[in-house]
Amino acid sequence: MKKDQQRRAALIYHAKPKAGKIGVVPTKRYRTQRDLSLAYSPGVAIPCQEIQEKIENVYKYTNKGNLVAVISNGTAVLGLGNIGPEASKPVMEGKALLFKIFADIDVFDIEIDASDPDEFIKAVKSISPTFGGINLEDIKAPEAFYIEQKLKEELSIPVMHDDQHGTAIISCAALLNALELANKKIDKVKVVVSGAGAAAISCTKLYKSFGVNEKNIVMIDSRGVINNKRKDLTEEKKEFLTNRKINTLNEAMVNSDVFIGLSQGDILTPKMLLSMSKNPIVFAMANPDPEINYDLACKTRDDIIMATGRSDLPNQVNNVLGFPFIFRGALDVRAKKINEEMKRAAVLALAELAKEPVPEQVNVAYQETKLNFGRDYIIPKPFDPRLIRKVPVAVAKAAMKSGVSTSPIKDWDRYEMELEERLGNSQKIVRTIHLRAKSSPKRIVFAEADQLDVLKAAQIVKEEKIGKPILLGDESTIRLLMDSIDFNEDVKIIDPKSSEQDEIRKKYARRFWKEQKRKGITLYDAENLMKQRNYYASMMVKKGDADTLLSGYSRKYPSVFRPIMEVMGKAEGVDRVASTNLMITSRGPIFIADTSINVDPNAEELAKIAEMTAKTVEMFAIKPVLALLSFNNFGSSPLPEAKKVSEAVSYMKKNFPSIIADGPIQSDFALNNEMLKDRFPFSSLNKNKVNTLIFPNLDSANIAYKLIKELNKALSIGPILMGLNQPVHILQLGASVEEIVNMAAIAVIDSQRKKLNK
Repeated sequence: MKKDQQRRAALIYHAKPKAGKIGVVPTKRYRTQRDLSLAYSPGVAIPCQEIQEKIENVYKYTNKGNLVAVISNGTAVLGLGNIGPEASKPVMEGKALLFKIFADIDVFDIEIDASDPDEFIKAVKSISPTFGGINLEDIKAPEAFYIEQKLKEELSIPVMHDDQHGTAIISCAALLNALELANKKIDKVKVVVSGAGAAAISCTKLYKSFGVNEKNIVMIDSRGVINNKRKDLTEEKKEFLTNRKINTLNEAMVNSDVFIGLSQGDILTPKMLLSMSKNPIVFAMANPDPEINYDLACKTRDDIIMATGRSDLPNQVNNVLGFPFIFRGALDVRAKKINEEMKRAAVLALAELAKEPVPEQVNVAYQETKLNFGRDYIIPKPFDPRLIRKVPVAVAKAAMKSGVSTSPIKDWDRYEMELEERLGNSQKIVRTIHLRAKSSPKRIVFAEADQLDVLKAAQIVKEEKIGKPILLGDESTIRLLMDSIDFNEDVKIIDPKSSEQDEIRKKYARRFWKEQKRKGITLYDAENLMKQRNYYASMMVKKGDADTLLSGYSRKYPSVFRPIMEVMGKAEGVDRVASTNLMITSRGPIFIADTSINVDPNAEELAKIAEMTAKTVEMFAIKPVLALLSFNNFGSSPLPEAKKVSEAVSYMKKNFPSIIADGPIQSDFALNNEMLKDRFPFSSLNKNKVNTLIFPNLDSANIAYKLIKELNKALSIGPILMGLNQPVHILQLGASVEEIVNMAAIAVIDSQRKKLNK
């Protein structure tokens, strides 16, 4: 994305539809006067008295146990420096967002107008009773060391300066694994640290605790090597004095084993890299430009093990691997602090996780054939769902063992299940979809590009590299709309009716006529049909002039489906085309079928729709668990409608036995494992979490998904067409820009899959 485009997109994102990125959501009922009387006066007095009598009850009756403060004075923000508390607020809100989506931790961001360390400490102490933990952020060194130390001493809740310890924990896990791959002993390696700020010092201290010999460390700040000649050093820097007679980075790099970069871009040269020992380990973590370009480093040394801070390169040292899960574990045992034992536990958990077999959904998310522990995979990926099980458990156990826990966990299996349930609140699947699409973008025909919202979506798809838009419609209209939204990217625009398309239209028409001539279509008819955008766009995909298409924003579903079906036809072995909608709900992703095509399928058709839906669910690297819904449970009704579903289940068990599916079942039993286990312990849905609902007819499926979408404000992605010969998808009438972008990503993934299967 160009800088001017990024600026516009960032400002719109933060300003619309509401200013900022976070809000407060009630967690209790508030509909009736009784509810309000319990929430506030007079009922609220009772928990107040309970807390007054026993202070620990604050965790029982308030949100303190799941509430973290992200606090800054804005003195060292990202790459922006000392920009002040107000200007730092967008960053703190962003941090709050990450806490919530990765570990389901609530956050208040607090920006304090105090550059004096003691004033800052006083302010934090005065508000600390509100919170279960405090995450310090973007505070300049050396004040950051003093502030964190004093708060840890004086408060009885976890306090962590993530700029220091987050980077230290993630990079230390990566270092342990890199040393193992390089076959080097931690107490023997020579380490060069470029940078001497809070993060660099914290990283180096943690490395020492794992065995790096302090005599083998050389640290360099903006004035050169930190050695005994220097008279301008802070107490924190003095810990890393070297007696070696060197003054420059160039000298320090000779025969070194490890380079840790937390400084500035492009300061490490190929010559310096060549002077390192065999199997050099280079963590170039300056952002956005590493200390040495990744491709240049790999070209210079084919034996290098390299990590950066960038998400588009292997081995990203990303703090989001640490802080949400460290605080999650600390909060869940009500730790009085985050100590060295807990940080070390997080390091080891991350290092071990990278060596375990990677779940297929992680491979799919990053478009990898198979991620394996090795030079390009020494730390887990941020979207690895195992992080929330692995790291908090390790941190919680370390807190208990080291004596800082005040509420120990007794049932670890149950705790792990609770941690997994927290993932249901996130929209990680949407981010995964976008990541997969970006890994191999395809050409997408936007058949209604003269509609403003469709064009806005195409602009996002282009800028985010989700796909390569091809815009269909009147060119002059499209150009005017593009100017109105500053869409100045170089994209292909096609007007199917224009004279410029005469030859291509004729070519498409002849192909279509040959296939349809025995169905009453003349060549003249075919040539006229090719002036219609949905026929033209479908032929583009069929002939290989595009990879996929989206249409349906401005027209009724049947009028869009008909031309697509006539041109594309069904995939081999498919009797009936169907559709499913992916609903992003508070309990996780739910697939609903069939939402748009089959009015009243018979039992065999219903079973085949269920089987196609299961394959679509697998496309998202999710194991499908299907409930075939009805108004009755397991054959309790003799009515034909209920028997149809029973017969469909029988057909599935006979013909698709590998799919976990059962029914007929009512929707509440399908979605409530406790109810199901109590009443129907024989069901194969027990011990599984249903993620796919197969409805008996179009009425029920369409009504259900639209109710969920509107009443629960669940994000809907779909309808996703299943069974067509080509990767084509139809939008809902009047779909939002967000929905169109998500469907574009689905279309790209579908195209990727179909190309692989050819």
